[in-house]
Amino acid sequence: ISVTEFILLGLTRDAGKQKAVFGVFLILYLATLLGNFLIVVTIKISKTLGSPMYFFLFYLSFADACFSTTTAPRLIVDALAQKKTISYKECMTQVFAAHFFGCMEILVLILMAFDRYVAICKPLRYTTIMSRHMCSVLVILAWVGSCIHSSAQIFLALRLPFCGPNVIDHYFCDLQPLLKLACMDTYVINLLVVSNSGAICTVSFIILLISYVVILYSLRNHSTEGRRKALSTCTSHFIVVVLFFGPCIFMYTRPPTTFPIDKTVAVFYTIGTPLLNPLIYTLRNVEVKNAMKKLWCSKT
Repeated sequence: ISVTEFILLGLTRDAGKQKAVFGVFLILYLATLLGNFLIVVTIKISKTLGSPMYFFLFYLSFADACFSTTTAPRLIVDALAQKKTISYKECMTQVFAAHFFGCMEILVLILMAFDRYVAICKPLRYTTIMSRHMCSVLVILAWVGSCIHSSAQIFLALRLPFCGPNVIDHYFCDLQPLLKLACMDTYVINLLVVSNSGAICTVSFIILLISYVVILYSLRNHSTEGRRKALSTCTSHFIVVVLFFGPCIFMYTRPPTTFPIDKTVAVFYTIGTPLLNPLIYTLRNVEVKNAMKKLWCSKT
């Protein structure tokens, strides 16, 4: 027998808690969409936010909104549904989309760190290196990289044979919980998952850490004002990086075991990070705040 649909157990089986899950996550998801939509529109329309950093922030917010949309709506709807089923095709689509936009977010964060590195360490050559053409090429490479990563993941997922058990103890389809249900030895496939997702998370995190250490080191020669401004920008980037990569590394760099805490950790990076990103970037960034005030207050 081949499995045509899966049953998602969701975050909790308690009826009372499910109502709370529905309410809380509906508000969080709408806030995520609103926050990221505001940033996308502000950057697109504003004349003052034309620098590469905001060009990349535009794509980060876009990826955030899409990444959140791959998991949150299903979690919200299933919280009130009696039958929490997801078809095989839908499940595979979710695996692809979540990994595509998740990887996009990671690669854009690396581009943002590279942009800050060039701005702080090579200020005289900044406009030459980070030309609009170069930024566009980098973003296209990020799209291609995400596509390669998620294609590799879906290739692994489609090869898993399911012959009976179809209950996923999670709120969305991902490779780790699917590996538990497959009726085959998943040791090799899990190694491939770890070497794909796990390596992307860990290597990216290390690259980002090194880039911020280099940036901080080169700030010694800057004026107090320049140092303060650069530190403020880098701090907000660094907070986002830690919040996103901590849970990712925890999920994808280990043997094929699932822990009860996995769902909580997954909530953190699938719903928490996309919500916090716009908050962190706007609350800590005077230029974005001013552009938003100008744009939205002049309309009212």
